[in-house]
Amino acid sequence: MNTETTERYSDADLEEFRTIILEKMASANKQLEMYKSAYMNDSSNGTDDTSPTFKAFDEGSETMSKEANSQLAIRQEKFIRDLKNAIIRIENKSYGICRVTGKLIKKERLMLVPHATLSIEAKNLQK
Repeated sequence: MNTETTERYSDADLEEFRTIILEKMASANKQLEMYKSAYMNDSSNGTDDTSPTFKAFDEGSETMSKEANSQLAIRQEKFIRDLKNAIIRIENKSYGICRVTGKLIKKERLMLVPHATLSIEAKNLQK
């Protein structure tokens, strides 16, 4: 497929990308639930240590862990939103078109990064 002269991907290609995106979305949603579960879990499980030294350390460590899980959850939510937007572009038949150059993004790139909106050429222009 010559990406320089093709205006958009074929319906068959779009369906192939849709399958990839839906699989990634299912996996991403599972991962998000794990992050949220880890964030919401107080992780004490009834084994609280009453020693002041260890308790202070444990609380600090727990806070850091919750913050890390919260950041991972936020990042995962953005990834899921990007995947949902890619599905919308498939439905609009505008999927795979670089938003900067207007050229088709190479199929190989979309297979690896199915939510991509920029071609490698456009990404390099940003640097």
